[in-house]
Amino acid sequence: MARSITARNALLATTLLVVTACAAPEVPEQVERPADILYDEALELALNGDGDKAAPKFEEVERQHPYSDLAVRAQIMAAWSFYVDNNYPQAIASLDRFIELNPADDMVEYAYYLKALSYYEQIVDVERDAEMTLLALTAFEDVLLRYPDGIYSKDSRLKSDLARSHLAGKEMAVGRFYIKSGHYGAALRRFERVVRDYQTSNQVPEALYRMVEAYLALGLVEEADRVGSVAVYNYPDSFWTEEILALAEDPERNLPVGIFQRTVESVASFFDVE
Repeated sequence: MARSITARNALLATTLLVVTACAAPEVPEQVERPADILYDEALELALNGDGDKAAPKFEEVERQHPYSDLAVRAQIMAAWSFYVDNNYPQAIASLDRFIELNPADDMVEYAYYLKALSYYEQIVDVERDAEMTLLALTAFEDVLLRYPDGIYSKDSRLKSDLARSHLAGKEMAVGRFYIKSGHYGAALRRFERVVRDYQTSNQVPEALYRMVEAYLALGLVEEADRVGSVAVYNYPDSFWTEEILALAEDPERNLPVGIFQRTVESVASFFDVE
């Protein structure tokens, strides 16, 4: 009887082993392929617009052949493939890794530039969220700091100026809102930030004009005169400087509602106008 139970147990164990073996998933064998073939296949996919498929293949070049001549190039190409596929977070992560692993490589300058582009192309609405614009500006300034006369310096300078202008524009929009609401002190802080932090942006002449508005609304004629003089000296041909001079010549002209209601009398002394 005991021998019969033992035999049944042995048969059951054998059956379970067979069933388990049949149920186990078959693990595909990882076949190593030549680096140049993997790279060419990935490049073809990338050039055909299949960046999402190309990036893993470029990464496979490095995985299978980490010490080959194509391994480093495959890293930057994987990042580029993520970029063209609009997968910017993954592109930035890959570029950071490339820069960290290959600080002396000839492609590092391009990596910094592509990283800046990855931030720049995510700018949607600076009025609502300036964070991405600030990241793009910082990244382009990094390119210019490291490679002031580099291949990508001209475009980096142009795009950093545009990003700076976007950020200044947001400050201007907030400042205009404050000045229309009669919050002149808060408005001044915004306009002063534009003049201080975004000196090369095209928003500065208007910021100076708005500062004159705010100072006059507060009855601070001497401060308005000081700011107006800065505008006349630095931006003599600007429309906004002409507006400042027009205030001095005709303080009773039509002005935005709420502006100068308390200071019309004092504007006559602005710029020593009689």
